[in-house]
Amino acid sequence: MTNAYKLFIDGKWLAEADQELFPSINPYTREPWAMVPQATDAQVAEAIAAARRAFDTHWSKTSGLERAKLLNRLADLLQADADRMSVLESTDNGKVIRETRSQQLFAARAYRFYAGYADKLWGQSMPLDERDVLNYTRREPVGVVVAITAWNSPMHLLSNKLAPAIAAGNCIVIKPSEQASCTTLEFAKLIEQAGFPPGVVNVVTGDYRVGKALLTSGRVDHVTFTGSPGVGREISATAGRLLVPVTMELGGKSPNIIFEDADIKKATIGALAGIYGGTGQSCIAGSRLLVQRKVYEEVSETLVARAKMIKMGNPIDPKTEMGTAANQPQFERIMQSIEGAIKEGARLLTGGKEASGPDLGRGFFIEPTIFGEVRNSMAVAQEEIFGPVLSIIPFDTEEEAIAIGNDTKYGLAAGIWTTNVSRALRVSREIHAGMVWVNTYRAAAAQAPFGGVKDSGSGRERGEEALNAFTTTKNVMINFSDEERDPFAMKL
Repeated sequence: MTNAYKLFIDGKWLAEADQELFPSINPYTREPWAMVPQATDAQVAEAIAAARRAFDTHWSKTSGLERAKLLNRLADLLQADADRMSVLESTDNGKVIRETRSQQLFAARAYRFYAGYADKLWGQSMPLDERDVLNYTRREPVGVVVAITAWNSPMHLLSNKLAPAIAAGNCIVIKPSEQASCTTLEFAKLIEQAGFPPGVVNVVTGDYRVGKALLTSGRVDHVTFTGSPGVGREISATAGRLLVPVTMELGGKSPNIIFEDADIKKATIGALAGIYGGTGQSCIAGSRLLVQRKVYEEVSETLVARAKMIKMGNPIDPKTEMGTAANQPQFERIMQSIEGAIKEGARLLTGGKEASGPDLGRGFFIEPTIFGEVRNSMAVAQEEIFGPVLSIIPFDTEEEAIAIGNDTKYGLAAGIWTTNVSRALRVSREIHAGMVWVNTYRAAAAQAPFGGVKDSGSGRERGEEALNAFTTTKNVMINFSDEERDPFAMKL
């Protein structure tokens, strides 16, 4: 028995009599478990119109205090519903429940964090050369925001976008990935329960046709997207023609660097978490492990032994450590990348095959895979695989590690493992990445800005900086002098 969802537009759950539906496939059973609507162009236009209407008539005029109350109420609802939502998300994308549950709680924290900013978006007053002129700035919402999220962490990624956008006074239309839409639709029920006015938050689901209709409408003020660089380029090009600003959180091929003076036990645990957390389906995955040659064999042997012990199984079982690939196309892409690495001459240390076993059912499981003695020029070290595939690259000097780390088109994240504080500071400074972890990996905080450089995107999510994308600065200049002015002269 499958659950049939509807679209959430203008505070109503809508579906046409002949609404096109498509199945959401459970990647553990390979069976459909829900039916999701394919929004029509008319429904997309209706969602944008609802957001614009809500913004113009009341939401942009709602006090920050009231927005904060609603965001805090939403956080409470999400936290209370975290167990159910985590089961739904693990069913939808195959991520282990220990991670999906923590992501629900992280999202709740994000809504609370930005609730605290909702009534603090103040501007500045500044003295001018002319004493009888009062000059001040206002931070105002941009208007209607389109948020397009990816399938790997729907609730976590959505909180990065929706929380600051709503706190700043914007209205939003959300398009989740067609590969994992269900928790976003369930989340809209919490929006409804929290008491947000109709039109402030809208959800339209479907494939690329929905994204195209949103982007070409000419009626949105900002686009925020998480996904692949290829799609990001298309979105940027379309938005650019309409002069619509974008925030892009794209891919990564992050270097995770272990120096010989590192705490090796701590570093190897961090390396495992960095690549096998989320089955490697994470833009911040530490997929390139750079290891100083003196400890290369020790690190490699430890990782291979531990990778073989990773428990795979039903994603909603709390004992499971690594789940499935999120969907069949992604499973096939990962397997093709592994085959390509073997043909290219990378040394397979462990894994490399589809996993099978009594606890794995028909799921899209892939063995934790490690390649050794990888050259950074190989495709396995340059192309984002988005799967449980680790490339170990040896290096000799700090300078070489930095050069290898930066030799990629991506620049999202990096890890550094060392007990030398001076080295940590030097390498953190020289690595081209938007996020650098030292003696930890895959850590996140609502307060800390997140984003990348180069092909990893532009703009920042989380932290105070995220509000910059969703606000615009207005300058106000008031002359309170009684002096008559020459209308053709500029006062400096």
